Amino acid sequence: MSIFKGKTLMITGGTGSFGNAVLDRFLATDIAEIRIFSRDEKKQDDMRHKYQSIMPEASNKIKFYIGDVRDKESVQNAMHGVDYIFHAAALKQVPSCEFFPIEAVKTNVIGTENVLNVAIAEGVKKVICLSTDKAAYPVNAMGTSKAMMEKVIVAKSRTVSPDKTTICCTRYGNVMCSRGSVIPLFIDQIIAGKDLTVTASEMTRFIMSLDEAVDLVLFAFEKGNSGDILVQKAPACTIGVLTDAVKKLFDKDDNSKVKVIGIRHGEKMYETLLTNEECANALDLGDFYRVPCDKRDLNYDKFFNDGDKERNTLTEFNSNNTELLGLDEVVEKIYSLDYIKNRMKKLGISK
Repeated sequence: MSIFKGKTLMITGGTGSFGNAVLDRFLATDIAEIRIFSRDEKKQDDMRHKYQSIMPEASNKIKFYIGDVRDKESVQNAMHGVDYIFHAAALKQVPSCEFFPIEAVKTNVIGTENVLNVAIAEGVKKVICLSTDKAAYPVNAMGTSKAMMEKVIVAKSRTVSPDKTTICCTRYGNVMCSRGSVIPLFIDQIIAGKDLTVTASEMTRFIMSLDEAVDLVLFAFEKGNSGDILVQKAPACTIGVLTDAVKKLFDKDDNSKVKVIGIRHGEKMYETLLTNEECANALDLGDFYRVPCDKRDLNYDKFFNDGDKERNTLTEFNSNNTELLGLDEVVEKIYSLDYIKNRMKKLGISK
């Protein structure tokens, strides 16, 4: 029996890497229906044929809805009868959002507001929204829009009873081999005999698998309180180590050289998953951090007089002070991915 037995789950932006990972995990269980909501009919058609081929006995549980989170009416048309929502729709590419910041606002901020308003109106029981480490101390348009998205989520959680609709948020770092990940790019460059284009070798990034991303969302689904931001304690590595790990698996003869191209628009040297300010109230849950919603109201006067004397002893959690993986550890983590094993198999490469 799954946690979704007999229930209807809707995934916004469902044709992306995360949506596929959720389908792989739950489609064959006793879930009643999974609705894929997105604006790209080609990706929906590709997904439809994929699951009809690999899971024909369960593929009829997938229902596809064309729409855009920017369009509240299209969201509403897809949400009748939905029990739970994983809100993954977003503009995620840092350089793209730098050049078109208003587009990031329309999707990541206003789109989230639309999803939450309709979910509350339709009586959806639980909504889990996906955020990013770039929302903590944001320096780029994508991170800023995601930070505002988190503020919308927390504010909205204060206006609705959790007995009616529970709203939580997850925040995580780079997902290996997801759309926009640098690992597939490095592999393609090696196969083409080109230089590997690296922004800065000493740059650090959190790394996690798609399965770990799904695990975080499920943790929030099962354990999160309304208004929570849930953070997974992910390891990190330098981009230099990541590059060497991909080369070790796919470039046995060391034919591809590394070309440093410099930091792109809006990039940081390291990312943060938990800020110092959030540490004041965050809870350490072992493998996760929980940042609870600040339930104080707009009556500020009492805080000027009384203040808030209690503060946790946690400190900022970032990709420089987390566990930094070495070359062999990153090789093993990358090799554990089905994407990597399948590509190596197709290329006739053994570990």
